[in-house]
Amino acid sequence: LASSPPAGGALAGGALAVTILVITAMMGLIAYQGGRAFWADPIQSFTTLDGTPLMGEVQGEAEIAEGQDNAGQRTLLIRTENFQWNGSHGVWAAVDATQEGSTPEWAALIERRDEGPIIGMPTSFRVEGKVLRSDAEGILGKYEEYIDQVQDRRERIEDLEQDPDADAGTIADLRKVNHNYEMGFTITNGEEILIPMADIVRIVTPNRLSFAGKIGVFLDRWHEFLTDNPRHANSQGGIWPALFGTVIMTLIMTMMVVPFGVLTALYLKEYAKAGLFVSMVRIAVNNLAGVPSIVFGVFGLSFFCYIVGTSIDGWFFSESLPNPTFGKGGILWASLTLALLTLPVVIVATEEALSAVPQSMREGSYGCGATRWQTIRRVVLPRAMPGILTGMILAIARGAGEVAPLMLVGAVKMAPDLPVDLSQAPYLFPQRSFMHLGFHIYDLGFQSQDSEAARPMVFATTLLLIAIVVGLNLTAIWIRARLRKRFRAAR
Repeated sequence: LASSPPAGGALAGGALAVTILVITAMMGLIAYQGGRAFWADPIQSFTTLDGTPLMGEVQGEAEIAEGQDNAGQRTLLIRTENFQWNGSHGVWAAVDATQEGSTPEWAALIERRDEGPIIGMPTSFRVEGKVLRSDAEGILGKYEEYIDQVQDRRERIEDLEQDPDADAGTIADLRKVNHNYEMGFTITNGEEILIPMADIVRIVTPNRLSFAGKIGVFLDRWHEFLTDNPRHANSQGGIWPALFGTVIMTLIMTMMVVPFGVLTALYLKEYAKAGLFVSMVRIAVNNLAGVPSIVFGVFGLSFFCYIVGTSIDGWFFSESLPNPTFGKGGILWASLTLALLTLPVVIVATEEALSAVPQSMREGSYGCGATRWQTIRRVVLPRAMPGILTGMILAIARGAGEVAPLMLVGAVKMAPDLPVDLSQAPYLFPQRSFMHLGFHIYDLGFQSQDSEAARPMVFATTLLLIAIVVGLNLTAIWIRARLRKRFRAAR
């Protein structure tokens, strides 16, 4: 018996160590794979065993097994980009086991706005069809000289397109001027392609970059990832709409679920008398906690969208029918659906927190002449608040990562119009569809035209979703810790 506590402690400590190790390894893998999406890997040139030239970033390597063609050689996963011409972003290519890829000094990765990236060699810089430079150094020098002007005109065009009173002629003139600036690149099949400078986001020549230069590209890509809109079927660019939609939806869900959950728990614990009704309610709450999330999505679609939303459209937006305003998926209905999903978590946590408040404190309050509501408001709730916040933390953690219900009640693949727009009255648009990081991960991983090429972005988006959930939880934990400290000092 004397050896039991140390043995139990060792077992518990070992389990904790394994848990921490698994979580650390998982987070390390996600961070590493996510960071690779923004690192400027060297561009290498190879000749395959069948004589085909390839140029791109090496993403993986495997040896060809015995019994197969070219056994003993190796295959490389080369991210060749040029999807518009090759039909894929990367290929597995068999190369000689002794062949080392060359790193052409001026090999460039051209990130475009619409059609995906290109890997090639710069061959010309043209203005109004005339070749001004044909050497790689001069071409990239001219690019740096003119790119700010071209981007300023492009941004002005985008601003004018948002203005219904803008002059169409001005937009056409700006586009014509931008169209005069083009760059030529030769891809691996020997074809020269011309790209308008207005379509270029950045040009990276990783084989010429120092470590500090690669850090600069890494940070620039991260900034774009956090603040820009997606492009090229969501596999490039940023995720600002998804980031914003996730945070806003989680906050709305929290504001909806916490008051209702706390009031329900207060009634069950402080007001309701034990009996069949209370027992049935508690059983129902516990059963709701185990209902699959997709069922809540179906309920949200049928009740909030088709019943409540359609009624609102008939009462207030009849002039817009048959195009629905609220009778379709939107961030409000998604938030309410997830509020129902997480409601049992808040109710159970709040009941436990209320039960932890000593009965003697209630009796002392009654003895001083306080009413039941005064006792609850001034004695019970303040001391149960840390436990209530624990339920809120659990609700945030579950609600922010749910995807299945959102696919039915508002989350979409692309929604550049944010549900909160301070430049347009009434500033809050609860009827708008929205992007969500969890749905974005699903879209990249399973609906992308090339899931292998989108995999780094999947990890980067996953890392950001985890960071948001952790950040929201840490904020709630900080508030809970301050409340506990205040109550201890008040004793």
